[in-house]
Amino acid sequence: MNQILNSKGEPVLLNAQEAFRADYLTNHIKNSLGFEIDVTTLTTIVKRIVEQKFFQVAPAEYMPVKVGEGSWSSQLTTYRSFSLADDFETGVINTGASNGRLAEADTAIDSLTVKVINWAKSIGWTLAELQLASKSGNWDLITSKEKARKKNWDLGIQKTAFLGSPNDANVKGLLTQTDITSNMSIITGYIKDLSAANLNTFLAAVYGAYRTNSVHTAEPTHFVIPETDYNGLASYTDATYANKTKLQAIQEMFATLTQNPNFKVLKLSYADQLNNVGTVAAGGKNRYTLLNYDEDSVRMDIPVDYTATMANSVNSYQFQNVGYGQFTGAKAYRPLEMLYFDWAE
Repeated sequence: MNQILNSKGEPVLLNAQEAFRADYLTNHIKNSLGFEIDVTTLTTIVKRIVEQKFFQVAPAEYMPVKVGEGSWSSQLTTYRSFSLADDFETGVINTGASNGRLAEADTAIDSLTVKVINWAKSIGWTLAELQLASKSGNWDLITSKEKARKKNWDLGIQKTAFLGSPNDANVKGLLTQTDITSNMSIITGYIKDLSAANLNTFLAAVYGAYRTNSVHTAEPTHFVIPETDYNGLASYTDATYANKTKLQAIQEMFATLTQNPNFKVLKLSYADQLNNVGTVAAGGKNRYTLLNYDEDSVRMDIPVDYTATMANSVNSYQFQNVGYGQFTGAKAYRPLEMLYFDWAE
């Protein structure tokens, strides 16, 4: 057992029981090398490595994600155009009048700018670490480090896509847009608890609210709901229609109303109140989102996708490489084509 020292660097004397426990913790729970494992004649090293598992969602299933455009920019600017023409009827002319003044049509533009975030992390290893890891015969040290870094990127992009950045208020997520209307009157509890009659009334009200919000210029394509509610929609709508679940009823109703057979109802853990405290609202909210899946309506940009550099060494003993990328938050370019429905428990 290694010598145990106190904060002053002085040896700590242990009795027999303390020494036994310290030795167990050192060799079985956490060892200094990270590779050393006690092996006996009855030990078999399993070839498959058990890796840590993470919750992972593809942001591109919920909104357009544009990759590779505007590489190494500090910000991305998107222009929006607006029609300034008056009503159609103002273009009707009186052929009997001389020098009649014609009505004009014109256009105006504005722009929206999103901040681009630079990201980079390094991994390193030594020749000794490679040799020690190779002793086990089934663990690739470099691959393990690289997978850990790539997973760190994936999970970071995922959280930013939906909740924005906790360190930069200018980087918003799909659920944390500040210029989107929040309707707090239509959904006041879980959809899974609605009766068949109330479910039909609810769907008509939600769809109607979206159409009114978009000034009847857009149709929703996706309905994103909290995972807790989604998981309860597998129950059947009514005893009379025991072959149709509430989820199927919602899917079919929206497909009919929007005339879009590909309409999607998606679950999202980040939309659950407990998972968005401090982002969606100070105390968190169950947030339901109707949106139009169109990059002119809402999107996230990844100007530089995850890339790893070649490993290098200055002494052929210590090695290092860097993984890097660029990303933005999500941005609603047509705010009226997205609508939130919120309620809190």
